[in-house]
Amino acid sequence: MIAAFILPLIAQAASADMFDLRAPDPSPSLEEDRLTLCLDQARSDPSTAIVTASVWLGQALDAERAYPQQCLGMAYTRLLRWKAAEDAFLAARRDALESTPSIRARLASMAGNSALAEGRYADALADLDLAALDAATALDAALAGDVQIDRARALVGLDRAGEAAGALADARRDAPQNPDGWLLSATLSRRQGDLDGAQSYIRTAAGLDPANPAIGLEAGVIAALAGADDAARKSWQSVVETSPDSPEAQTARDYLAQLGLPSTTASTATAPAPATP
Repeated sequence: MIAAFILPLIAQAASADMFDLRAPDPSPSLEEDRLTLCLDQARSDPSTAIVTASVWLGQALDAERAYPQQCLGMAYTRLLRWKAAEDAFLAARRDALESTPSIRARLASMAGNSALAEGRYADALADLDLAALDAATALDAALAGDVQIDRARALVGLDRAGEAAGALADARRDAPQNPDGWLLSATLSRRQGDLDGAQSYIRTAAGLDPANPAIGLEAGVIAALAGADDAARKSWQSVVETSPDSPEAQTARDYLAQLGLPSTTASTATAPAPATP
């Protein structure tokens, strides 16, 4: 489940607005055009993109090496080769100009997410600590907050819940528009028995991203634990209706069955646990 969750994040982060090594000049260079083509190929034909990027890497010099390394990282994620992806993203960060700390932060973040996908939490935390330092250097509060969300995931994996809570507090402060920070705060609070805090956080998450099935699923879990079965049923039914093919919908159907909904709505398949930080 972790890999299934991380891959869309990496793909999203590889979009032009989030994960772009290009200069602010509106006229792209030949290298920048080449990167765009390579990333497109990485999404559609990752094996060929690995060959393309490897040849390019052999020709590139100095900071330009960050471009093919970025493409290699993206291609490896599509093949679920997480350690290779992590190594490529870290290499891209090392090659990127020190004068572009926000770019270096995003590359280190992608390395950390690749390690998270394999459950290598210590490696992920080391990568994300680099990303946090780069984001601080860039004075980019929103980016720093996004990195703290991923750091919280790694810290929870390392059973360091107190530090994870601190990371999420920083995320809520610096990236308040990111619903993941609020969702993971709600989940962690629920796990720690703080249902009032969990309900407050999940309300904010739902306000930011009402169609997110992970948020609806978690909202139902929190409501059920608080004894509000009707609210839980409403949340889970909404997940089933709006995202019927999602893993969260399968879990929601199972929970609805436990609340006594007709079997035609329930699933007998083994479902994953609710989203956790």
